[in-house]
Amino acid sequence: MIEILTPTHVDRARRTGALVADILQSLRSRSAVGTNLLDLDRWTAEMIRDAGAESCYVDYAPSFGRGPFGHYVCTAVNDAVLHGRPRDQRLADGDLLTLDLAVRLDGIAADSAISFIVGESRPAASVEMIEVTERALAAGIAAARPGARIGDLSHAIGTVLSAAGFPINMQFGGHGIGTTMHQDPHVSNDGRPGRGYQLRPGLLLALEPWIMADTDELVTDDDGWTLRSATGCRTAHSEHTIAITEDGAEILTLPSVR
Repeated sequence: MIEILTPTHVDRARRTGALVADILQSLRSRSAVGTNLLDLDRWTAEMIRDAGAESCYVDYAPSFGRGPFGHYVCTAVNDAVLHGRPRDQRLADGDLLTLDLAVRLDGIAADSAISFIVGESRPAASVEMIEVTERALAAGIAAARPGARIGDLSHAIGTVLSAAGFPINMQFGGHGIGTTMHQDPHVSNDGRPGRGYQLRPGLLLALEPWIMADTDELVTDDDGWTLRSATGCRTAHSEHTIAITEDGAEILTLPSVR
């Protein structure tokens, strides 16, 4: 299903997006050396509840996961990249942590992910990976405007990732979003310009470039959810929800105070 939202629903999406961004920034500030991933999940649940919102994850049970996700935020550390199920693990100095969060407020969902390094260490290769995903995300957003096609966004993202020398996995990518979290159209992290669905005002998309340092192959943890690099290399992931407007793309998942 491809859903085109009314201006009223897009306005609701702005509030949802700001909530998602604010929660992620709060979690980032609490992600210190020694922080337990289960505490991050607990804090997320509390912030969602206090905002009168609902989790898009806790009861989520798609075909690619094993049963309901059962948690409120995805926590992916180092070689984990997608759908990281929180577990009893404490963060260490230099860990590369990705937090991915989707919530629904007033009936509209928003989805965002951030990657950052915990503690004082700053491994150069990890910093570069994060910056590449952020640049690719910015390129995808810049290509999003009425009349553009999904392939234009995919091509813009893929061009940045490929130029930086990273393999691109095509199994998982961005997606439409609206009254539910995952909708059509699928937005691959590489593609051919001029192909695919034509963008129009009222369409919401979650764009999410993600990379693994030296492979495009994923393996699944025993938890049935967490996806890791097949070689054990580090990974990074950046995501924003955007709205297509008459003037171009509006980023919805920016913090309310910056």
